[in-house]
Amino acid sequence: MVAKIPMTKKGEQALRAELEKLKSEDRPRVIEAIAEAREHGDLKENAEYHAAREQQGFIEGRIRELEHKLSHANVIDVTTLPQNGKVVFGTTVELEDADSGEEMTYKIVGEDEADIKSGLLSNTSPIARALLGKEEGETVEVTIPGGRKMLEIVTVRYEA
Repeated sequence: MVAKIPMTKKGEQALRAELEKLKSEDRPRVIEAIAEAREHGDLKENAEYHAAREQQGFIEGRIRELEHKLSHANVIDVTTLPQNGKVVFGTTVELEDADSGEEMTYKIVGEDEADIKSGLLSNTSPIARALLGKEEGETVEVTIPGGRKMLEIVTVRYEA
């Protein structure tokens, strides 16, 4: 049995858009490039042909990967969940470092959506794993590559 892959609605939409672009734009373009390169003659020494074939392999691999992820997706719409202050997949969490007072905000998302610079934290990261299941007001000890941190959960928001 294949495990479900958690993702937000926004993450699912992004993967579907990428899949559509690969199938409708990138795949036809590379097929055309292969056909054009074949017309140049000897394929053994034809760099354009080999580059196009390699690109075709990457595109087809990515299409398979996206189709797999979407077919096993567990799309979680956090706005439909009970808003009880508990940290769950898809929630936005405002934290305060107990030592420095630094404030930070993260949305807990799937691995494909994660982008730490945009505040999108993978549900498999050490911080997210420590936060999941906790509630507003709790202080959580997190072990990260830089050492241990004590983070207080200030607010949990259930927004799309």
